[in-house]
Amino acid sequence: MGNPTKGNILPISSNSKDASPAQNGGGRNSNIKYASLFFLVLQNASLILTMRYTRTLPGDQYFTSTAVIICETLKMCTCLFIILVQLSGNVFELGRFLWQNIALQPMDTLKLAVPAFIYMIQNNLLYIAVSNLSAATFQVTYQLKILTTALFSVIMLKKTLGSLQWFALVLLFIGVAIVQMQPADPSKTASETTATDQSPMIGLIAVIISCISSGFAGVYFEKILKGSQGSIWLRNVQLGLFGSLTGVLGVWYKDGTDVVEKGFFFGYTKYVVLVIAMQAFGGLLVAVVVKYADNILKGFATSFSIIISTVLSVLLFGFQINTQFCLGAGIVIVAIYLYSLPKPVNTTPVVSESSKKMPNGT
Repeated sequence: MGNPTKGNILPISSNSKDASPAQNGGGRNSNIKYASLFFLVLQNASLILTMRYTRTLPGDQYFTSTAVIICETLKMCTCLFIILVQLSGNVFELGRFLWQNIALQPMDTLKLAVPAFIYMIQNNLLYIAVSNLSAATFQVTYQLKILTTALFSVIMLKKTLGSLQWFALVLLFIGVAIVQMQPADPSKTASETTATDQSPMIGLIAVIISCISSGFAGVYFEKILKGSQGSIWLRNVQLGLFGSLTGVLGVWYKDGTDVVEKGFFFGYTKYVVLVIAMQAFGGLLVAVVVKYADNILKGFATSFSIIISTVLSVLLFGFQINTQFCLGAGIVIVAIYLYSLPKPVNTTPVVSESSKKMPNGT
């Protein structure tokens, strides 16, 4: 993942007195790990709540297709800045790097067009889903992306899942189904009713398609990363480039006439800007978590996000918790934890063919 960060790799001397810097480095990494997990929980919970809030306010509604373009452009610019820092701030080196890795390798760059187009569709679908589902229900249902990602990993990357992981995926599906089978959400406030004509069925279809597209695009992107030498920051620049271009097509198809008439930033507020920023930096935050934490802690972070979203949905949107929702959400949280557990290591000793042929006692 690019050049190693200076200061994280410290020499370890044989003298015990010199071991403290390394220990301090380990403590520093531990602080980064828990800080990144804290911000991941905060980002996951606040993003959905803020997105839901912006889509249920009365008055002028912003164009979600334009928000998708700005988000992709912001992610691309952030990754460009990170590459620039890795190149010691040399702008000419950055230009040469991009020319050699993007312009002079068009076929390699074009590989990112597929996941970029799918991510663009997914991001637009997320706005549709959160506009038609309560924040808590959306947060629980969106965990189906774990199931779709696992299935595409098995099919495309030939990964093997343990029996516990398969059991967790079944639990996940059951939990989401229980949440979705609950009665119509009675928590819709008057402002929400007048702001948007909500349809739980449209929201459910949108979130399911989004989970499928997220799983496929994520595994496809992982396959590209493993099959090439490009850093994750370079790949995100390429994703952002194609994402912005395909996003323009999305604006033209979905809101073209209205954008020309009312303007690109019509309906934007400080909360809309906050949603875009949290979306853009959320993916980079996950990269930090993957580097410094493990899947178990990431699973805990996701579980806490669901709990926080539910509690805040009650306080902010009047969401009414019933037994069916608690049961389904609880099953989903348990499934996330079980899926994040490491596969058991095979401790059976391996006996070579030559040792089998050797007589006893030799």
